[in-house]
Amino acid sequence: MAISTLLLRALKKSPWVFHVGTSGCNNCDIEIADCMTPRFDVERFGVRLVGSPRHADVLLLSGPISRGCRRAVQEAYLQMPAPKVVLLVGTCACSMGIYRDAYSVAGPADQVILEVDRNARLVYVPGCPPKPETIIAGVVKLLEALA
Repeated sequence: MAISTLLLRALKKSPWVFHVGTSGCNNCDIEIADCMTPRFDVERFGVRLVGSPRHADVLLLSGPISRGCRRAVQEAYLQMPAPKVVLLVGTCACSMGIYRDAYSVAGPADQVILEVDRNARLVYVPGCPPKPETIIAGVVKLLEALA
């Protein structure tokens, strides 16, 4: 068995997530925190929040990317070990939502990540804010994308 196959199998069983709330209204962050509670228990899929992108397999972005945090998000992505996946949670992260014409927004999160890595794996979870069930469905889709 190849090392990359072994890494993908391990990643599928226990993805470690680094969460970056870039800006916005914080509703998506509240729903993401709700996913970690015993009621929804996203940890049953092996998901674990970590405090450093160097330990993470998944970069979870919520909110539009502001000009001030654009470089920080790109650096966090570059610090992650391969293989890595980006989970975009909420309408603002997916398409900038109500912040589309704001002067302080650098662009949608996928475009900011694709500037650094054209082959980035992206999973979208739309909604304003998305329900915890939708976020968990996005995590399951993310795990299927790793297969």
